[in-house]
Amino acid sequence: MHSRTGCVDTNVGVERVTEYLLQQATTKCVPQLWQPKSGLLMINDLPESNIDLVSPCFCLSKNDSYVVSASGKMVSLFNMLIFKRMRSFMQSPPAATCIVFYPPDNNIIAIGMDDSTILIYNVRVDELTNKLKGHSKRISSLSFSTVLNVLVSSGLDAQIVVWDSITWEKKNNTFLEISSGWLPSELSETHVQFDKDERHFLAVHETQLAIYETTKLQCVKQWVVGNFCARIAHAAFSCDAELLYTVMRDGIVLILGASDLVPRFEIDPSAYLPQHIRTRVYPLVVAAHPQKANQFALGLSDGGVVIIEPMESESTWTAPLQVEN
Repeated sequence: MHSRTGCVDTNVGVERVTEYLLQQATTKCVPQLWQPKSGLLMINDLPESNIDLVSPCFCLSKNDSYVVSASGKMVSLFNMLIFKRMRSFMQSPPAATCIVFYPPDNNIIAIGMDDSTILIYNVRVDELTNKLKGHSKRISSLSFSTVLNVLVSSGLDAQIVVWDSITWEKKNNTFLEISSGWLPSELSETHVQFDKDERHFLAVHETQLAIYETTKLQCVKQWVVGNFCARIAHAAFSCDAELLYTVMRDGIVLILGASDLVPRFEIDPSAYLPQHIRTRVYPLVVAAHPQKANQFALGLSDGGVVIIEPMESESTWTAPLQVEN
């Protein structure tokens, strides 16, 4: 197993860079930060105070040409081909906390807000079309299913709500079953992600992983963290939805089978973090490669990213893990 990010030729155009990253991301190259020749950077506006409390968020359009992002102030739409800010909207407060494009129409986005509401916004006409109310605390995650025509939302209230994405009416809701022995931390967020069938979704909470059937909001599988274990920082399906890549707050990465939520592999932080930074740098988020089922990336607290995949001799996560220092 290696843990270096892939390199990109800085002379390659943005479209080719996107294609290169999707097809050629590898652990075998020394990482480079790609920047356009124009020198433009996509930078969000930051609030004047309480920067530490900001919840940065962004999402990519279906064709990877646009990104919508926010960092505590206005939401901005950027053209990724030229790194140009196209427009800004939704002056805070309240601040945006999560954003997702509506799959059938890239002009429409759903924005979770710090005040517990969800806004449906049409970027093309610069118009707020709907305001959804159902949570009692900050929205932490949103995910669409085009198969079921629903939007699933989650928040700091440990509640999951299913909305009709045609009428935007509330269809169903439930609360995570959290053991009474657990005391929620200050930012006890819940994140949701649809399986590839778009009929089941993963709910990630610091205390548990749970897979739900969407229509009835029935929990069909659950993996709960032990009382004396580190809490979950983040988790994500592999692109084929066969595995769950889960990172704990102590830096340990667990790879679970999605069919049974049984941990199969454990990766120690020493496998991907140099010793001299291990005590002050930790992973915050995990993202699965969209085409390579056995490759995933970890976003670190110092702004770094590491790519992790099995050893060449193994090629998949189906054999006992062997870590090389």
